[in-house]
Amino acid sequence: MKTRFVLIETSHAGNVGAAARAMKTMGFDELVLVRPRWENVLRKEETIQRASGALDVLANARVVDTLDEALDGISHLCATAMTPRDFGPPTRMPRQHFEMLMKGELDVRSAPAPAPEGDLAPGSAVADAAQPACNQTGVGLLFGCERFGMSNDDVYRCDVALSIPSNPQFGSLNLGAAIQVVAYEWRQALGGFPVEEHAPEPLRADVAQVGGMLTHWEQALTHIGFLDPAAPKKLMPRLNQMFNRAQLTQEEIHILRGVAKRMLMSQPANR
Repeated sequence: MKTRFVLIETSHAGNVGAAARAMKTMGFDELVLVRPRWENVLRKEETIQRASGALDVLANARVVDTLDEALDGISHLCATAMTPRDFGPPTRMPRQHFEMLMKGELDVRSAPAPAPEGDLAPGSAVADAAQPACNQTGVGLLFGCERFGMSNDDVYRCDVALSIPSNPQFGSLNLGAAIQVVAYEWRQALGGFPVEEHAPEPLRADVAQVGGMLTHWEQALTHIGFLDPAAPKKLMPRLNQMFNRAQLTQEEIHILRGVAKRMLMSQPANR
């Protein structure tokens, strides 16, 4: 689903870079800045450093003068606001809202939201009939400036105010961290990414390899005097059962054979 991250009046260049990085790690690439403090913020050294490789997101980012320009083509707007408003859209946790959105439990617009002007009349873009989430033009995730957050007017035009559940005594998140959390929750709602193994699954040793290793060990144990061939008792069957429970890999077989080889190189035990 089309997703756009919109940063309003960002004051710290590093946070723009951090936003790009947070977005890319979750597979998003559309970033729009509304009246950032620095006109050249996308080219500032601090921005590039904090992006940490997400330069393609910065290269495709746009800087606009108004929120209306940033929301062109977006039909569902999510504000991020830690402080609840007495009036405005409902406040929900990101996970809760995104699940409702993907299940089609919410009324969604078929056109971008206009800036509020008086009461909403029937037939306006905000009051139009709902359609399933999958038919939306796109989802906009709005973030306010670092010092003041989002203005009431900007929050009022949104469908929801997302509130990240955090420590009530210390709930303020850095802008980049907030974007990372919301991007993660939205990606999970969209299906997420599979966890990739960093290393291939080790190859299990087969019966012949285990048997060959046990023969090698029998020779080595006899050599050092630990095993008496005349009275072996049940030592080798017990070792066989132990190694079977261990589900040895081929690499572990090589290690155990190396140990046996070293044992055979030692001085034979006195008998």
